[in-house]
Amino acid sequence: MTIATPPHASGPAPGSEPPPSSGFDSLPALMSLMTGDEKHDAAATSTLDALWVLYDRVLRVRPDRPGDPGRDRFLLSKGHGPMAYYAVLAARGFLPADWLPGFGSYDSPLGHHPDRTLVPGAEIGSGSLGHGLPLAVGTALGLRARKLTGPRVWVLVGDAELDEGSNHEAIDFAGAAGLDRLHTLVIDNSSASHPLPDGIASRFTAAGWSALTVDGRDHEALYAAYTRPHPGRPHAVVARVEPKHA
Repeated sequence: MTIATPPHASGPAPGSEPPPSSGFDSLPALMSLMTGDEKHDAAATSTLDALWVLYDRVLRVRPDRPGDPGRDRFLLSKGHGPMAYYAVLAARGFLPADWLPGFGSYDSPLGHHPDRTLVPGAEIGSGSLGHGLPLAVGTALGLRARKLTGPRVWVLVGDAELDEGSNHEAIDFAGAAGLDRLHTLVIDNSSASHPLPDGIASRFTAAGWSALTVDGRDHEALYAAYTRPHPGRPHAVVARVEPKHA
């Protein structure tokens, strides 16, 4: 099997401009290129706006400097249905758009779950629910141990993923440890088998986090929530979108 992988970028001179990227309006066309056997289309489309605002306006990451120690780290825990993730990465210049039509095929680097060894810009291989948030906690701890105080860690999880106990251990630990470089984005499309009676944000605040709930299709509300100060505490943003089975 032969899988195309990009060459390692040497990086531009300091102060140079990042490579050009496409805008939000390009995403529907990019998504339409992926016609493989995708069984999680609702999972993909639910993340589209939240991912775009994060990559376009918040994350300090560049496709020409993928290994920069000072970069922000984004971990996609909701790895099933990654079409929106791939479309955003293509729009931002991390991978070529001509990879998208091969999505899910045998020799494509774009699998039904992202592989960090094949997908440029991916920090983890994901898709097994309940792993991303604990890994994000470990990443934040590692950066703290290395005294790298600039990089922020973001992890995207689904509301149904919070049925997994590993996430609750991670939430409690992060709050107690005051991991203020850690941010969790929860996409809430009402798909949890065991929804929290007082809402998702309340679970985080009970553990000492800062937390907000916003409309997951409102770009300005998402940006305001992403950038809200939260000194000494990890931060969670719950992005509500249309129910999965509506």
